[in-house]
Amino acid sequence: MLTEITLGQYVPGSSFLHRLDPRTKIGLTTAFVVLMFLIQTWWGFVVGAAMVAAAVAVAHLSPRWVLRGLRPIVVLIAISSVLNAFWTEGHTIWQWGPLRLTAEGLNRAGLMGVRLILLVAGASILTLTTSPIDLTDGLERLMSPGKRFGFPAHELAMMMTIALRFVPTLIEEADRIMKAQMARGAAFDRGGMLARARALVPLLVPLFVSAFRRADELALAMESRCYRGGEGRTRLRQLRMHARDWATLAAFLVAAAGVSVWL
Repeated sequence: MLTEITLGQYVPGSSFLHRLDPRTKIGLTTAFVVLMFLIQTWWGFVVGAAMVAAAVAVAHLSPRWVLRGLRPIVVLIAISSVLNAFWTEGHTIWQWGPLRLTAEGLNRAGLMGVRLILLVAGASILTLTTSPIDLTDGLERLMSPGKRFGFPAHELAMMMTIALRFVPTLIEEADRIMKAQMARGAAFDRGGMLARARALVPLLVPLFVSAFRRADELALAMESRCYRGGEGRTRLRQLRMHARDWATLAAFLVAAAGVSVWL
């Protein structure tokens, strides 16, 4: 299951979304996240799902690839749905002791589950169509106005991109450690929730050790190449907003404003 997490991975390509400026895609993703929190109706989420489907088609991504990245959040969706379904006041449709299922709770649980799915799918499209270098440059340029006030834009953008870049690496490492321990008789999928949580402890220790080792190796590699932050640093490729970027941003913002007002 761990290898099915697609967040942080990049799929090279030459589609329209791949050729957009990273600042445009970051702005589109931010606007999409805000829109998903503004929407409170099923019709609104139908429009949101249509937007995600259109983005997947334009980016020439496999829908199976995007859907596969949603499997790890099934547990989070299930917990959120149960909490909303049983702890929301409203018309009672089933009760057993202190547990009370309400119609309003079911509706709210469904809306929350769809919102989480669309948020993860929308964020995945950003990383699937943007290389780590472009993502770093885009974030730094967006935060660069804060440099005059002492804001560490380059360092913060670098940390965010390195963290995102190492998500698939750490997932592969965790999967490798799990397989090695399962070969020695460890059982991660048996017993209750407490037993499964206890079985993960032997996995966390070597995973943390591996993460610290990789961070130390990365720091040594950057220092050996005389990396000293963004001061005086030049770039091989300068970011430039084209007409397609402005047109895409304008079209999406107009559509999002229309949806938020209509629904």
